[in-house]
Amino acid sequence: MIACISCKGKQHTGETVDEAEVLPEDMVEMRADQIALAHIETGKIEMRSLSNTLKVNGILTVSPKNIASVCMPMGGFVKSLFSATGNAVKKGEALAIIENQEFIDIQQDYLKAKNTFNVVEADYRRHCELYKDDVYSQKAVQEITADYKNQKALVKALEQKLTLIGINPARLDENTISRTVPVLSPISGYIKSVNVNIGKYVAPSDILFEIVNSDKLMLELTLFEKDIDKVAPGQKIRFYVNNETEQHDAVISQTGKVVTADKTYQVYATVSGKCAIILPGMYVNAIIETTENKVTSLPSEAIVSFDDKDYIFVFEKDKKEDGKPFTEYRMVQVQKGITDGNNTEVLLPADFDIIARKVVIKGAYNLLSAKKNAGEMAC
Repeated sequence: MIACISCKGKQHTGETVDEAEVLPEDMVEMRADQIALAHIETGKIEMRSLSNTLKVNGILTVSPKNIASVCMPMGGFVKSLFSATGNAVKKGEALAIIENQEFIDIQQDYLKAKNTFNVVEADYRRHCELYKDDVYSQKAVQEITADYKNQKALVKALEQKLTLIGINPARLDENTISRTVPVLSPISGYIKSVNVNIGKYVAPSDILFEIVNSDKLMLELTLFEKDIDKVAPGQKIRFYVNNETEQHDAVISQTGKVVTADKTYQVYATVSGKCAIILPGMYVNAIIETTENKVTSLPSEAIVSFDDKDYIFVFEKDKKEDGKPFTEYRMVQVQKGITDGNNTEVLLPADFDIIARKVVIKGAYNLLSAKKNAGEMAC
């Protein structure tokens, strides 16, 4: 009887070993309380528009049409100054007063030519009328016509000279002749530099003021030759200045057409909106969004690395053991693609059902720890 009982006991023990569950290598299971402790959440794989990025450096600049170098076409002495470096100015605002004797001569010549023209014009019209009545010969009419056109051309030329130095011919008469003219700002902006002082003589080629309109800033970015095919007009840019965390936005307006000797080329972008803390000449760190496609994606924290490979955990099934609820999760190998913010593209196996399968989107690293330390968190 003892031998028989002993044999039966061994047989019973063998049956218990045979019934013990052995999990596959790619599976991990957790109790309901462990799932709550590990903050595990599941969700679906989503189709998202993710942007690949390219990090580049550059400077803030302005378009040539928003920079003005102010000169005085006839030169002269600086009589007054109204603006200093850094001052904001509006288009048409007086920056300085220039004095020159030649201004008087041009105004005098213009008024004299205009008065003579009035006499010649009246004579011309009278001759034309008399010519119709056969009073004057054709030759006489031709001579007066030549005088009329010559005088008219002289008046127009002097008008242009007056306009060039800032005098309005329509407002000029013998009572308004002046030896001074104002230097006016051709654009709105702020004064970058003042290169004159009171009493200084300036030549026509001297630059008196430099004015910059910073309302419409541009980025001048330097890219390597290998990245030519990654950028195009219309792409968005995020950039930062002075190592600050505040983000500024821009849009590529044009790309360079020439590669320099150091195998780089320029890309230009228009800054969106107004930013008070950025000025021309500042260095920037920029991120170009090179592509934007809808791809299968997950939160970046849902993808874990193990043995130099990338995995996600997929809900397999719920079950009970000894009356306790358990959940099984399967490790599925994937490949990571581009990352945009907190989301990452995942390249899935061909037979993966993205509609039906639930993926662990939070707590994936806790499941990986349970996998590495089998028996601590897992059953």
